[in-house]
This record gives sequence, C-alpha cells and structure tokens, in this order.
Amino acid sequence: MRPVKQLIRFGWEQALSCLFPVVIFTSLALTKITPVPLLPRYDWLLIICLLMQVLMVYAGLETKDELKVITLFHVIGLALELFKVHMGSWSYPEEGYSKIFGVPLYSGFMYASVASYLCQAWRRLDVELIKWPPFVIVVPLAAAIYLNFFTHHYWMDVRWILSGLVVIVFWKSWVSYEVNGTRYRMPLALSFVLIGFFIWIAENIATFFSAWEYPNQADAWSLVHLGKVSSWLLLVIVSFLIVATLKQVKENVSSDSTTREFPSEVDSYKLNSDHPSR
Repeated sequence: MRPVKQLIRFGWEQALSCLFPVVIFTSLALTKITPVPLLPRYDWLLIICLLMQVLMVYAGLETKDELKVITLFHVIGLALELFKVHMGSWSYPEEGYSKIFGVPLYSGFMYASVASYLCQAWRRLDVELIKWPPFVIVVPLAAAIYLNFFTHHYWMDVRWILSGLVVIVFWKSWVSYEVNGTRYRMPLALSFVLIGFFIWIAENIATFFSAWEYPNQADAWSLVHLGKVSSWLLLVIVSFLIVATLKQVKENVSSDSTTREFPSEVDSYKLNSDHPSR
C-alpha cells in the first residue's frame, strides 16, 4: 500500500500547489453560470484574482520573493496576450472596463498562476535540480522560446527546432523531489511534457467557461487542438527556466554571503558533500 499512499500524498501536495489556478477556474465557472451584479464579468475576475493574490501573501502561502516572480510572469503573460489578441490568435469577446486593447487585465493572472504553481510545488516537494545546464545556455534558450511566440507570425516557426534544443540541453538533467520523506526523481524533459499536457487540459476547461475564445470556437465550443500542447510545453519550459534561474541566483547570493561569514565551514561542506545543487 505504500506506493498508493505515496501517490495520494503526491497528488495532495500538487493540489495544494494549484490553489491559485483552482480559484481562477472556480471563478470562471461561477461567473459563467451565475449573473454578476454591478460590473462586467471580466472586471469581477480581476478583482477576485487581486484579492486572492493579497490573501496568498498575507496568509504566508506565498513569500514576497515568490510574489516578485509571479508579478514578472504577469507582465510577460500580459505582453504575450496583447500581441496574440492583436494578431487574431484568440479573443476576449465579452465587455469589461479593465480591458486594454481587447485584453482584460485578469488574463495576466492565468500566466501568473502557472508561476504560482511552480513556486508552491518547488517548496512543498523540496525540488532539487541535478546537472542543471549553465546560465549562458539556459537564459538564451528561454529568451528564444519566448520570442518565437512573437516572431513566428512574421518569420518561420522554429518551435520544433527549439524543442529539439531543449531535449539536447536537458538530456542529462533530472528533477528530484521529496514525498513524505522519500526522494524520487524523473528526467526534467519528462516533467516539462507532463506539466504542458495538464495545462492543455486546463485550457480546455478555461475556454469552455469562456476565459478566452479561439477562432474555431466562435460559434460553439470545441476541443482545443492537440497541437496547442506544444505551445504550452514551450511556455512551461520558459516558466520553469525563469523560476529555476532566479532561485539559483538567489541561492548563489546567499551562499556567497555565508561563505564570507563562515568560509571554512562552507568550503568544507562543498568539498565533502555529494548533495545535488538545487
């Protein structure tokens, strides 16, 4: 029964990490089936997301450093939304006072919720990265993936080339995590695929409740094309690379500070420890 118990515990930790996305999906469903007073639906969704974000920090579910990362994702996601809506990739057909160039401001929180999940899961499962590639490779790769979301409208779509580069760069990389005192690990590329697939499922739920609308869903809702998994996969990779890079930068700064204060003890630990870097 231990494997079953471990799986249940893993699922529970994942569910707790998805608190922000769950609130967003619940709000989408409730405001879709229940008329809301005073303000358009998109404005109420923005208010709910703002209140939820404040509550997460106030209750200690998210740290101030994690809030900075989540805010960064909000800006990155909103920039992508503005461009994609302008290009006609999808639309937000309902009215709202908080819409800018056809994009409601609450949409940025859907990207921020992905960052929230990553930060929460990282902390709850004590995630560690094994054989993480150098910054000089990771940062340009993440930038290229993000820029391709924009440039493929004017130039060739190189997502499959970038996907191949991801496999090559992270071929030897693993993610290690802890469940109830026992450590497990899986190939990092596999974790990207799994997260991207589940976000695609979430996207189908979101479009069903009219969070946004693809051109082929204008007359009636239909399943989001399976090809969108590749888009979400690449976006998840960008998200993961940003979170991992920022966490490593912070840990390096903390390590340098500790080294200056206790040089002999830290140097001894580094020399004698086989503990994988986070």
